[in-house]
Amino acid sequence: MKMHFAILRNTYRFSLLTTLLLITATGCVRRTVTINTDPQGATVNLNDREIGTSPATVEFTWYGDYDVIVRKEGYETLRTHHRLDAPWYQLPIIDFISEALVPFTIHDRHEVAFSLEPRSETNEEQLLDAAAEFRERTLFGSE
Repeated sequence: MKMHFAILRNTYRFSLLTTLLLITATGCVRRTVTINTDPQGATVNLNDREIGTSPATVEFTWYGDYDVIVRKEGYETLRTHHRLDAPWYQLPIIDFISEALVPFTIHDRHEVAFSLEPRSETNEEQLLDAAAEFRERTLFGSE
């Protein structure tokens, strides 16, 4: 009878130790996106949140479509979007294994690059002529 309790006690300790090891040894997935620009040093906004100057790296939580705004003095402001697709190990059902059971951290890195166009010089005379023409068309209709 004593031997039976000793076996149960050892089994319980082993189960407890195994559970503690699984809880503390599980990893996770770290997701980052790095946004590069040509030229570098542009201010980068991701989903209306400024993340820094390029090259800018930020962690993200979900995959999908992100709004991107890139600004730099002397260059046209770029307003676009970019889709971050999930890797195979982040697909439903498989993601449970990679998030909860893998005993190390997986780093999912995404890199995105954008080119900025130099700002064109505005010819004041052409701008005034275009405004006057637009005003005439608006007030008197197109002929």
